[in-house]
Amino acid sequence: MAISEELLSILACPKCKSEIRLNETADGLICDQCKLVYEIKDDIPIMLIDEAKPLKP
Repeated sequence: MAISEELLSILACPKCKSEIRLNETADGLICDQCKLVYEIKDDIPIMLIDEAKPLKP
């Protein structure tokens, strides 16, 4: 089960509070401002700054 559009519309980057978007493989949320990816594990977004990974160019 993927993240619903409703949930995606209310989520924001915990670091800069800007909008986030789903990546192409639907296993992470991308913040273009911070260049971070927040993983999605078992359909739960892990929105912890310390757990985020740098966005690969």
